[in-house]
Order: sequence, then structure tokens, then C-alpha cells
Amino acid sequence: MFIDNAEIQLSSGKGGPGATSFRQEKFVLKGGPDGGDGGRGGDVYFVVDKNSHTLSSFRGRHHMKAKNGAPGEGRKKSGKKGQSIDVVVPPGTQVIDVLTGDVLLDLVDDGYRVKFLEGGKGGLGNWHFRSSTNQRPSYSQPGLPGEVRTVRLELKLIADVGLVGVPNVGKSTLISTISNARPEIANYEFTTLTPKLGVVSTDDFASFVMADIPGII
Repeated sequence: MFIDNAEIQLSSGKGGPGATSFRQEKFVLKGGPDGGDGGRGGDVYFVVDKNSHTLSSFRGRHHMKAKNGAPGEGRKKSGKKGQSIDVVVPPGTQVIDVLTGDVLLDLVDDGYRVKFLEGGKGGLGNWHFRSSTNQRPSYSQPGLPGEVRTVRLELKLIADVGLVGVPNVGKSTLISTISNARPEIANYEFTTLTPKLGVVSTDDFASFVMADIPGII
């Protein structure tokens, strides 16, 4: 059994600011406040997909962020909600907090979708703050910030094929050529210190997991 892992920072979107606006129409000299609310920031979801086998898609991706909410507009128009993002992982993935080491999610069932981070709330427009003593409020609320969390994704799996051989015979070169794995390749022995996993596609619908096993093992 091998453990595939990846560390990534996830951020939900910031809420959009509310608008400070006043009604302006012909023959209306002193229109009241009509600033709309800001849009809520986008959320971050985890989605389990059995068509993914390893965490190789997260290689080189250190930060994934949902979109911020749009600002409010005049005429009480609310800003658009920020676009949420789906973090797609294979079944059996654990989401672990890097700071505490706690297991936050244990994702097993295919098709399961769970909200992990919630986007910030949008700010209120100035029309919310009108009153009998303040008929022209000139302020509105800023949007609330989103959530940020650094997690380690950990996947325990059994490889279908293992490459075994003496050091420096081209195992890493082979797996990097036929799969999506990107192991370190150099002209000296024991370049590979930990097993590297890659998915080898045989056609549009079939694939298998290959492991580059260190020569020292």
C-alpha cells in the first residue's frame, strides 16, 4: 500500500461591498438612498469522483480560490454571488488540517459533494441605514472576508503495477513517459527516495495505477 499526498491552500471568496447610491430621477430633487447589497463570496466544495485515481492533478497547484462577490449597485441591485469551486478527489481521500493534524473529512462515496469553506457575506447597501433622523446615509458595509485553510490531502491506495529494478536503470524515466507522474530524474543513483504514483491510460475508458518503487527498497 502506498500513500499519495498533496498540500494545498484553499480560500473561499470575499463578500462584495455594499453600494452607496442615491435615487436620481427627473423631477425628483432629493431622492433617497438606493444602494444595493454586495454579493456573497464563492464557496469551496470537495467532490468525490471515482474516475480520478491519484492526487497528481494537484502537483504544482499550491492555492485554489473561489471568486469574490460582486459589489452592490444603485437602484437596490444586489451584486452577483462569486463563483464557487469544486475540488475533485478520488474515493478514500482524507482532508487533514496542516496546523493541527486533525482529520477534517474522510471522503469515501463516489459523487459525494460537501461544502468545506463558506464564502464571506456581502456588505449591506446604504438604503438599509435610512431612518427618520438620517434620510441620506452616506455609508455602506464592506464585504466580509472569506475563509482560508491549508490542508494536506492523503490517499491510501494499492498500485496495480510496480516498477522494480536496481538504481539508475530508467524506472523514473519510464513512468514519466507513459503516465502523468513527474518524478525527479537525474544521472545518479537513488534519485527516487519515496514511491511515485502515476495513472497510465490505455484507452478513453481504461487506466491503471503504476508505482515507481525506489531502488533502495
